[in-house]
Amino acid sequence: MAPTKIHFVGYHPTTSVQARAVEVLRSGLERELGDAVEFKFDPDIGELGHKAFEILDLVEAGDFDICYFYSSYLTERVPDLGLFELPFQISGREAGYAMLDGELGDELADAIAAKTGYRLLAYWDNGIRHLSNGRHTIRTPADCSGLKLRTARNQIHQDAFRAIGFEPIFVDVKDLGDAAKTGRIDAQENPLTNIVNYGLERYHRHITLTGHLFGISAVLANARAYESWPGSVHDALATAMTEATAAQRRFATEIDDECAQRLTAAGTEITALSEAERAAFAKSVAPVVETERARFDPSLLASFDAGRG
Repeated sequence: MAPTKIHFVGYHPTTSVQARAVEVLRSGLERELGDAVEFKFDPDIGELGHKAFEILDLVEAGDFDICYFYSSYLTERVPDLGLFELPFQISGREAGYAMLDGELGDELADAIAAKTGYRLLAYWDNGIRHLSNGRHTIRTPADCSGLKLRTARNQIHQDAFRAIGFEPIFVDVKDLGDAAKTGRIDAQENPLTNIVNYGLERYHRHITLTGHLFGISAVLANARAYESWPGSVHDALATAMTEATAAQRRFATEIDDECAQRLTAAGTEITALSEAERAAFAKSVAPVVETERARFDPSLLASFDAGRG
């Protein structure tokens, strides 16, 4: 019997926590299936001539079999994922993991399957998101006034950052470094690991630890491909994905400390906010959050509120 071919594609360097986790996945599949699987991984779709945001369409169309991607980009099609796009709502990683690994995560996976051509395989850690900028220290919403901020392609994010005082614009992540270098953007928001991966500290010497969002990377398989794979592959994939997810989350936690040390050593100013200062940012986005919360099913919202810490 011919081996099952699985082509996984990402959009980060081979040193990233995501790429390292895919290698854990590869090892697990090969251990479980041996020659019955042929696993290919392209860690950076940019090297194949594509923009990062094209991955979702390419996987859904069947050009690739599996990817990870920031769940924020799916909220237009799967609005319930927007719960995790509400800023200043989740207390930290452990609260986020508990929700994703429980009933709420199952409901979101079902929604993805119902409304898209994907099957959700895992929820990976896309980092605690902070602000960086090339202008000055940011401690208050007033410090953000008029700064051009790169955001993901997500309306909730753009509305929230506009409420803080930024001028939000979408830039694909593969163009982020150039946008910071040329001054197309003054600021951006990302986990510390992405600031390092894309070399943003060369242009943004000021980082503020707002912790405004806990990001999710949804690991998604093309539904038709997934359903064509034999049961033995499904079982092996579930086992290997459990191992890869545990490793990815561990890598994500460890890399935050490593990146903070690296950024400090490079002379980047890292500003930690007091509780009162962070509360001022949360207050500035509260009207946006309340408007968005009203759009969700009350039972889903109650489940989210019960787990967010």
